[in-house]
Amino acid sequence: MSYEQAGRIACEAVRIGAELVRTSTSVEVREKAERDYVTDVDLAVERELSAFLAERTPEHGFLGEEHGYREGAGEQECVWTLDPVDGTSNFARGLPLCAVSLALVRRGEPVVAAIACPFLDLEFSAIAGQGAYGGGERLRASGITDLSRALVSMGDFAAGDGSAEHNQRGLRLVAALADEVERVRMFGSAVLDLAWVASGRTAATVILSNNPWDTAAGVLLAREAGAHVFDASGLPHTADSAETIAVAPGISEDLLALVRRSVLPRGG
Repeated sequence: MSYEQAGRIACEAVRIGAELVRTSTSVEVREKAERDYVTDVDLAVERELSAFLAERTPEHGFLGEEHGYREGAGEQECVWTLDPVDGTSNFARGLPLCAVSLALVRRGEPVVAAIACPFLDLEFSAIAGQGAYGGGERLRASGITDLSRALVSMGDFAAGDGSAEHNQRGLRLVAALADEVERVRMFGSAVLDLAWVASGRTAATVILSNNPWDTAAGVLLAREAGAHVFDASGLPHTADSAETIAVAPGISEDLLALVRRSVLPRGG
């Protein structure tokens, strides 16, 4: 199967998922870990899209946020990676900043991405080497060159075991950004953080985590839009990176220096 064929299937899948989210009449919320939640809608979307993709692309594996790998998927070259509702806490409270996020990952690298925002009437897609698109238009990262004029988003603070130490890094980062950029934002959806960078709405995002279902689709979208994508040490972003940073090329060196001073204070 070509990447183009996979891309069409991915876009169809996220539209199915977005419709399930948009038309849900009631939302049941339960805690799956400390301050980390799942809804019945997350579970329904993952179940529906897992079945859809198994039927349409039986040769590919599947990894979902809620249920992990489908049996045997870890041995397959290409794996669909799904966040059924990225921004669950937003969705559960009626906030529209959420998305169905799907990527085809080949040997650890995303090669196809599709994202649908149920309440924003937005769709994004990308294929490796073929650019990033939103609403049929080619996406380009911002041409900004002045860090002081940059709108920068941050990923969510952590919850659960080990979160206190992790969040100290985030607090140092907030303080550093507040002193040097135009504004700091926290949208509560990693894939939208990356999509906003890809579309030039924001100049950068710094996400101090790298769960594949959260980041795979958005990383490809940002990369194909011309953003620089790396970890906090400045190495190119991979599936094994500890952080996910996407930034407009014109401010990438300045932002990386700021991140390293705050997140890696010992020059790590």
